[in-house]
Amino acid sequence: GRYKTMGIFNEEKPKRNEDISCSCKDCTFHDGECWCTAEKIAVGPTNAKCCADTVCATFRKRRK
Repeated sequence: GRYKTMGIFNEEKPKRNEDISCSCKDCTFHDGECWCTAEKIAVGPTNAKCCADTVCATFRKRRK
């Protein structure tokens, strides 16, 4: 199959990063199981005071 990542079609499935677990199935970088395929992620905002205040700034809505 062909996989689309960052607007580019690739023949290979993106490599999952097992250091980054993810449950956001609507994200382009979600591998369909429980891992992120982004090479690295950004988490913010800088004024967060607890875990609930943070978000993954790398999130990109998966196109259907």
